Amino acid sequence: MSEPENVVDPTVQSEEEQLDRTLRPRTLQDYIGQEQVRANLNILLEAARRRGEPVEHVLLSGPPGLGKTTLANIIANELGVSIKTSSGPAIDHAGALASILTNLNDRDVLFLDEIHRLNKVVEEALYPAMEDFTFDIVLGKGAGATSARLPLAHFTCVGATTRQGLLSGPMRDRFGAAFRLEFYSEPELERIVRRSARLLELQIEPSAATELARRSRGTPRIANRLLRRVRDYAQVRAEGVATQEVTIRTLEMLDVDELGLEALDRRLLETVIHNFRGGPVGLDTIATSLAEEPETIEDVHEPFLIQCGLLARTARGRVVTELAYQHLGLTPPASNPAQQTLL
Repeated sequence: MSEPENVVDPTVQSEEEQLDRTLRPRTLQDYIGQEQVRANLNILLEAARRRGEPVEHVLLSGPPGLGKTTLANIIANELGVSIKTSSGPAIDHAGALASILTNLNDRDVLFLDEIHRLNKVVEEALYPAMEDFTFDIVLGKGAGATSARLPLAHFTCVGATTRQGLLSGPMRDRFGAAFRLEFYSEPELERIVRRSARLLELQIEPSAATELARRSRGTPRIANRLLRRVRDYAQVRAEGVATQEVTIRTLEMLDVDELGLEALDRRLLETVIHNFRGGPVGLDTIATSLAEEPETIEDVHEPFLIQCGLLARTARGRVVTELAYQHLGLTPPASNPAQQTLL
């Protein structure tokens, strides 16, 4: 039997990328949430517009699905310039970087997603491009090789990363502005759901929007993905109206519970509880037990579990908290010293 769709994975799936773009705001005024980031970006962009200069390089960090790509496109749109998009793994040699940089115009935006995954050679070639707007290239081979310095347009690099700690110090220092995106509150997600419903031409009741916001793990991308599934169910089973009852039925079919946990989240907690007495247990051991990659556990599932207070990281490993036992309807043990210190 095939695995169920992972609707709470905030990574974008290719078949939904185009629809996801249509729901993204295009201006800072339409962007919901991240108030401090918006305020700082607004000043940054307005100052650049008044001076007629490119914006300083911007680094956006935070968990996936919170709006880093959206903000990069908003920066370009607010400045009325083009945006070129690539990612760290896609630029595998300095020649590929040179091709991208030499095709940029003045004030254009270069968006590099997952910038922490640039290889060392490409990263070092990017340093003079960001700082001096030049690119050093070697022409020829062997004894006859010569170096040349190509002038570049004054562009803005917007880097996005889910793991800022993996960025080297020299790379971080070349960004004039760095912002971290945080998980969204339920009222903010509710506004996002209502806005997306209007764009999708879906009639949704306020209680249904609240229910979706509560189960969206603080992530707009997940909220929009769940909303699309509710729209499908409403059109097929409920005459196109998304009521609270329809929303709950849809989420039950998707195996998303009241906190927004899906089957793998609950299985993770249950594995730590039943197989390892609630912890502490190492990440690699958990990943092996679940037949998942450690990066998937650490980047996709753990952040929300920790934010909800269901899981904790300690020096000895991961530990399930009393709230997790309560959520799963289990009785917490009284004999685990590691957990007693947490509780």
